[in-house]
Amino acid sequence: MKTHLILTAALLAGSLPAWAQSAKLVGAQSEVTSVTKQMGVPVDGKFKKFDAQISLDPKKPETGSVAFSIDTGSASLGVPESDAEMPKATWFNVAKFPQATFKSSAIKGLGGGKFEVAGKLDIKGNARDVVVPVLITQSGANSTATGSFVIKRLDFKIGEGEWTDTTVVANDVTVKFKLALTGLGPL
Repeated sequence: MKTHLILTAALLAGSLPAWAQSAKLVGAQSEVTSVTKQMGVPVDGKFKKFDAQISLDPKKPETGSVAFSIDTGSASLGVPESDAEMPKATWFNVAKFPQATFKSSAIKGLGGGKFEVAGKLDIKGNARDVVVPVLITQSGANSTATGSFVIKRLDFKIGEGEWTDTTVVANDVTVKFKLALTGLGPL
């Protein structure tokens, strides 16, 4: 059975001062994908449904917050048999945990449109601290936030039972995102 874990979560959080700028996610131009290896072969996946709430003044990133939620039932590998397995309890357990979330706790500006977003990633009821590197580029009123980071699927109990064998499905999952945004202030 070919099953791959698609994990992502990048950005969900709290309130900001009234002067903070809120960016709006342009879902049709955004994507969240992942790559892992199954028996040594890279397997690409994607999430079809996700949402982000981003309040960020790029000039004062430490005052910002990012929140991200993913509908775990929207995971797809493009293979019907695998797609049917992912919602089951062994993998994402969508009936009990319909969303994966990320809530920022700190945003650090690194210059040149680069940021580090630290926070809690919660998948399947298992929360872990992660630091997500983000690059923001701008063209006119449009911004694009991109990045990738690696998680360990077993930290989140993704692939339980016989699927804990990492020689079949690797433990490392690279999560990649491209978020199209409007309403973000200049870098």
